[in-house]
Amino acid sequence: MKLVENKVALVTGASRGIGRAIALRLAQEGANVAFTYLSSVEKGEALASELEQYGIKAKGYRSDASDFQAADQLVTDVVADFGKLDILINNAGVTRDGLLMRMSEENWDTVININLKSVFNLTKAATKIMMRAKTGSIINITSVVGIRGNAGQANYAASKAGIIGFTKSVALELGSRNIRSNAVAPGFIETEMTDAIDGKATEDWKQSIPMKRGGQPEEVADACVFLASDLSRYITGQVLQVDGGMLT
Repeated sequence: MKLVENKVALVTGASRGIGRAIALRLAQEGANVAFTYLSSVEKGEALASELEQYGIKAKGYRSDASDFQAADQLVTDVVADFGKLDILINNAGVTRDGLLMRMSEENWDTVININLKSVFNLTKAATKIMMRAKTGSIINITSVVGIRGNAGQANYAASKAGIIGFTKSVALELGSRNIRSNAVAPGFIETEMTDAIDGKATEDWKQSIPMKRGGQPEEVADACVFLASDLSRYITGQVLQVDGGMLT
């Protein structure tokens, strides 16, 4: 039997990178997958078709996770279309990097709203469904930057650190209802975003990692499948670092 067979998962920000890899791995392991995107409808439909090749049901929703009402409506729509919601993976996120002295209020608010408020929005909406079912797994994508900070990313680090505190609080509140809440903290993961970084800077980064390489989106996705499945049924309130030993 596949690890999450017949479960229903909702993945935010699944149009590319880590989110896309998570959606694909969940489909490979038998989950029916709902996902959100903010890019073109054509890309959303293409991803849904790709996921369905694994013999599962998939549907994309063009939705802004940082909008409270839109997030609530999204969960309502997913339950109407799929019948239930077992797994929530909060992955939507952006960066607006810059030194604090030059950081605009707009860039601070954008990152906090999309990265952190979205996690509150979707989790609040999803837990109403999960509490009735007395089961659920919530997985929030944070970052090693949320653990140690990073110069030039005060807004991003704050949002990701906030996710960790939120994750642990939800675990304490909902553990008695058999709802688990965990976070995954990726390190240097090779995606479209990192492809734009200067080659020498990328190589220096890799050499600072004990495993001497960047991670792949699929390796983050594997951690998410583990936390979504019954293999982790007694794990909640934890932060799983997928960083090649970067923070060791």
